[in-house]
Amino acid sequence: MSSTPSSEQPTDDPALDQIGPALSRLRRRAPASGKDLSRNLVLNVIADAPGEMTVGGLAAEMGVAQPVASRTVAACIEDGLLRRAASQSDGRRTVLELTEHGEAERNRFAAEQRKAFLEITAAWSPKERTQFARLLTRYGADATAWSRKQNTSRN
Repeated sequence: MSSTPSSEQPTDDPALDQIGPALSRLRRRAPASGKDLSRNLVLNVIADAPGEMTVGGLAAEMGVAQPVASRTVAACIEDGLLRRAASQSDGRRTVLELTEHGEAERNRFAAEQRKAFLEITAAWSPKERTQFARLLTRYGADATAWSRKQNTSRN
């Protein structure tokens, strides 16, 4: 990995045009059913939220309409993965929380994804695996910060 500042990185590399399609393929190839993929996304968004999460906040974070988020939340509540609770800062608001079962499912999904990652990257060196994992994790964190900044500037 180069230590060259990002402003000095070449931006004409054709590999950069493949980032979007590659991320799309990763999402489609996740080792889970469509139902599990949606649940995993919901559980991670709620668990990773910096504060309380409402259905409206979940919809915004997922980039879906509120009715879509509401149906997904209702299914997760029915399956014991989430519960509704009163906000600690404003008792009139309802927030979403993971249950113990929801946290266990989140951990199960993570273990499945780790297993798939190790199988997919079996020909990679341990250093390459670790480097890619760290960079992908960093990309995810930076994408979250970028998205929140974009949403703040629009409001």
